Amino acid sequence: MTRYALRRLLWMVPVVWAAATLVWIFMFLIPGDPARILAGQSADPDVLEAVRAEWGLDRPAPVRYAHFLGKLARFDLGTSYVQAGRPVTGIIGAAMVRTLFLAVAATVLATVLGIVIGTLSAAGHGTPLDAVLRVITAAGISVPTFWLGLMLMLVFASRLRWFHVSGYGDGPTVLGIGFPGLGNLVLPSVTLAIFSASYLARVTRASLLEESGQEYTRAARARGATQAAALWRHALANAMLPVVTLVGLNFGALLGGAIATETIFSWPGVGLVMLNALKSRDLPVLEGGAIALTGSFLLVNAAVDLSYALLDPRTRRDT
Repeated sequence: MTRYALRRLLWMVPVVWAAATLVWIFMFLIPGDPARILAGQSADPDVLEAVRAEWGLDRPAPVRYAHFLGKLARFDLGTSYVQAGRPVTGIIGAAMVRTLFLAVAATVLATVLGIVIGTLSAAGHGTPLDAVLRVITAAGISVPTFWLGLMLMLVFASRLRWFHVSGYGDGPTVLGIGFPGLGNLVLPSVTLAIFSASYLARVTRASLLEESGQEYTRAARARGATQAAALWRHALANAMLPVVTLVGLNFGALLGGAIATETIFSWPGVGLVMLNALKSRDLPVLEGGAIALTGSFLLVNAAVDLSYALLDPRTRRDT
């Protein structure tokens, strides 16, 4: 198990390198002169040349690439062109923390709702309850996230005034980390959770129905257990592998920045930070954000793979 975990972590190194290289190449395709962004639109040619020399923009591409990899190996993502030379690591790190709060809240909500709804639907297979729950989950999958966010904001923030319209809020600070306000967190997390919960409920239902035909489930029913009890106590654990996969992928996608939701609710997460960096041609922030998101997604996938061995001993390797 330990050797397998180490191999999974080492495998991430070439993937991050390849992703970072692609991001570095794509930065050249974005229109705009970084030197003009730094010096201002009205700067004369001499000032532009001085800025290029100061920031190393006049160096050949291979030299700049080697310098980029050297800084990346030291976890140095450079400095912002626009935000007064602030370190990109600090900008992206703070944004990732805010996105993490939103992603965790949405994932927990989606997981609980998805498993409960999927289990109820499987237990009542073929009943009116199953039909109603399938209609609800189909609607949850079909509704556009940006429209749902706007409707939730209109009803629960503007009309009923139960929650804040937008922003991060002023929550408690623990160990120097500022938590979001609860009233600010509810609507964006619900907006993100609806689609995931609906899809997760369908996967849970299908997986449980498959497990309900296994011999151990039929044996539990023969001993007097109800259909719901047999599914909940015996089949649910074995049905969790596809559910865990989906939860991990959803969490990784949410860490990638739900740009639409963060934009609607003015949530200062990594998606919104990268969108603003693209608008202002702040290439180091855009580049650093893409690399950080790649690393985060790979870590989540590695955690999902390792969780397989805990849920199903048949999948263990090198224990």
